[in-house]
Amino acid sequence: MNRTPTSRRRFLGLAAGLGLTAAAGGLLGGCGRGGQNAAEVVVSFNDLSQPFFVAMRRELEDEAAKLGVKVQVMDAQNNSSKQIADLEAAAVQGAKVVIVAPTDSKALATAADELAEQGVAVISVDRNISGAKIPVPHVGADNVAGGRVMADWVVKTYPGGARVVVITNDPGSSSSIERVKGVHEGLAAGGPAFKIAAEQTANSKRDQALTVTQNVLTSMHDDPPDVILCLNDDMAMGALEAVRAGGFAPGKIKVLGFDAIPEALARIKAGEMVASVEQNPGQQIRTALRQAVAKIKTGAAPKSVSLTPVLITSTNLSEASRISEVK
Repeated sequence: MNRTPTSRRRFLGLAAGLGLTAAAGGLLGGCGRGGQNAAEVVVSFNDLSQPFFVAMRRELEDEAAKLGVKVQVMDAQNNSSKQIADLEAAAVQGAKVVIVAPTDSKALATAADELAEQGVAVISVDRNISGAKIPVPHVGADNVAGGRVMADWVVKTYPGGARVVVITNDPGSSSSIERVKGVHEGLAAGGPAFKIAAEQTANSKRDQALTVTQNVLTSMHDDPPDVILCLNDDMAMGALEAVRAGGFAPGKIKVLGFDAIPEALARIKAGEMVASVEQNPGQQIRTALRQAVAKIKTGAAPKSVSLTPVLITSTNLSEASRISEVK
């Protein structure tokens, strides 16, 4: 792999900022050494502590075994600087395709362009990469539509209007930006009787959502919201616990989530949670990996694929892709 002088300087500058200068020099000196055991496909997940990405990794590894391709998995730990450094290192070590779920939609644009300059194809999953000079094909659910179906449920269920709390996921990620956009659009379409009483981030974390929801409910205890929309399921679990701990009657405050993980499906089945948006992480990552393998074997250019999200409730619970995992 022939790194341009500009790319080399940029990488060394990044590495220096991360305290990795010596290691970076060693990696750059080994450009072209990929080796027979080097993975041709590298997959970088933004945060493998999140249940959604744990499930996606499992699907990835199953599909890789079926396709007979070696895949290297990296965990960015929700740190854009680490993810950029990981991708640079992957390219140096001979990766031909990088599949990435970005920590931040804009932060990876320059890194994606530099990978493309080096002949490394980039495909994003779940969250897209925006601002790259060379557009990055994206495989994922339509997150705006996902946010809108949550809002549509509110409008249909509360025809006279409702007060809504929105708990957002990772700031800066395309999934958060787009889901919030869909929620706002859907509630606005319902009319002025549908009001967002509070909107705060919990960074996709259950414990943070518990705290955020407790604080919101404390401030609104005499006039609680009708609905809490959580833009991922792990946060919905925290919100449910806060509602329970707050002493509210069952069903008084409806909670909806996003991702349709098994724990959320179990809560829906038990009647504790209203709904979750299904975006099928398995189909996303399997599709991206198939495109990566096709690129390596035939040179076929990866293409964007948009999946239609579905609101899973008690009435269509059997349609959830992970319903078999519910105990």
